[in-house]
Amino acid sequence: MTGSPSNYWGQGFSPRGDKSRFVLPADFRAAVLAASGNTPTLCLDKHHKLPCLVGFGLSRAESFAGQILHEERIALERGEPFDADERAAQLYGFLRTKFDDSGRFILPDHLAEQAQVGEALYFHGGGGHFTIWAPDVLFAMGSGWDSAKATCRALMAETAARGPGRRARK
Repeated sequence: MTGSPSNYWGQGFSPRGDKSRFVLPADFRAAVLAASGNTPTLCLDKHHKLPCLVGFGLSRAESFAGQILHEERIALERGEPFDADERAAQLYGFLRTKFDDSGRFILPDHLAEQAQVGEALYFHGGGGHFTIWAPDVLFAMGSGWDSAKATCRALMAETAARGPGRRARK
């Protein structure tokens, strides 16, 4: 068992820091730690539909087999094609990275590129995972994301008001 399943809620913001690291917000950090069997392991992947990344703890992977079966059943009921191998590759292809006690982690370049990450990340709770956005990409989303956009702007302004060299909101 890797840890208890977690639900992720709340928001956070992190500018790119020294050594090109970002900071996983404290609320997410505690949940990821618990979901990863108390090891500092953050799972990251490109979201399969949205132009952002997803983050979660290791225990989420335990639900993937059931999710694939459920999605296959829905596709069959709708008469739509479903490739279980492709979906498994999407779900199980996540990257595991470590974070330190302060939540600092390195976002690999290939994931940063896929999500168009620049100098900051916005974290947004989403239940069994959280989304991680490049602010400019989030701001281009439709009106269904207006609340997240407003929160991101507020956290960006709060971080800017602290000045350079000050830590991000955790």
